[in-house]
Amino acid sequence: MSKRWSTEEIRALAPEPPVRKAAEAAARAGSWPVLGSLEDGSGTALLWGVHTGPPRRRASVRLAPGAAPEHRCGCRRRAPSPCPHVLALLLLWSSGAVPESGAPPGWASRPADPDAAARRAARREERAAEGLAELELWLRDRVDAGLASARGAGYAPWDAMAARLVDAQAGRVAERLRDLGGAVAAGGPEWPGRLLAELALLRLLASARLRGGALPEGLRATARSRAGLPVAPDRSAPVRDTWDVLGGRSFRTGRLDGLRFWLRGRDSGRVAALVSFAPEGGAPEAPVRPGTAVDAELAFYPAEQRASLLAAGAERPAGPPAGGTAAGALDSWAAALAEDPWLEAWPVVLEGARPARPREQGRWWLTDAEGGSLPLPAEAEPPWRLAALSGGAPVTVAGEWTPWGLCPLTAWPPDGSAAPVPLRPAPAAGAERAVRTKEPPPPAPPGP
Repeated sequence: MSKRWSTEEIRALAPEPPVRKAAEAAARAGSWPVLGSLEDGSGTALLWGVHTGPPRRRASVRLAPGAAPEHRCGCRRRAPSPCPHVLALLLLWSSGAVPESGAPPGWASRPADPDAAARRAARREERAAEGLAELELWLRDRVDAGLASARGAGYAPWDAMAARLVDAQAGRVAERLRDLGGAVAAGGPEWPGRLLAELALLRLLASARLRGGALPEGLRATARSRAGLPVAPDRSAPVRDTWDVLGGRSFRTGRLDGLRFWLRGRDSGRVAALVSFAPEGGAPEAPVRPGTAVDAELAFYPAEQRASLLAAGAERPAGPPAGGTAAGALDSWAAALAEDPWLEAWPVVLEGARPARPREQGRWWLTDAEGGSLPLPAEAEPPWRLAALSGGAPVTVAGEWTPWGLCPLTAWPPDGSAAPVPLRPAPAAGAERAVRTKEPPPPAPPGP
């Protein structure tokens, strides 16, 4: 049981918020009088448990390397995704609350029906396709009505379509649609440009899922993940390396607080994103610390550079990672965008960077030794911490490049020590959206 699934991987199995909430409520060891697990020599694990309810339910899960979980529960939920009892059992196992046992009971060890599992997966794909087909028609209606009409329509049209997508188990598309509706309602000088760009990306995603057979395998997997269909990391081919922890950033999605850390392998050169979530008001797990290096084994998801931490040695302080220029950062972003057109953040490292604010621009930039520059988000607070740390001297800065600008995460001054330099969004006209979603309004996209 050394390679347990993370909480984030388990939540990804069920995109519906009510199912997640019910699973978290049921994931209390005291309400499971029977819990057990058994792992064979091939790495396949069998979990089982009895939930007191009411009503009383028996659940079991079989986890095989490189395969989707096979699950069974007495509630006989008809949806293709796992029920709350199965998810609760997985959450307990992830936290170490499911003990290793001897022989499992007969009801748990019965071989799973592969045909039934295939039918559930096929039905989920069908439901997602139906929802995305409706989304395509809905997007056409929005464009036919004109972008100006979206500003005065309020939240209702966005929430209604998002609810339909949740029913279709395309939860990530639903979250993106709700966020867009909030951004449009908040307004701002550049909301029409963002609306048009986001609608185009949603249309591209719907087309990619509905016509995925003509796409390369990598892009097809990315579209599947972006739609919210379940994906699991490839644990059969872990990547072992010394990873520089470039920085971390908190974010919010739905009612979950998230934390994303960016890593880069010294030998492989691969970029990895470790993502963890916690319920509203909780603290997501922080498996690594920025400014350190760690020898670790990661299992990568088939899309988005996301990875799961399988095993890690002790962290150790590290000097500044290898960096480059602003032009090189944009080149790496372009290459990543070709693999994932829906990418919203990408790690970059600038060497010899200085914060600057040209009078004619009115916004802050990071300039490199060659004179290239990357803008900071227009609606973020001034980077006073970074400016104080630099003191006019060049520093190495790691950050997230986004469509709205560069968000610095960590800086290394000449003495080689690492310091966090996060930006906070400045108060803006999007306060209405902040109240509605309990998250700060996003910075506006930069002009051309």
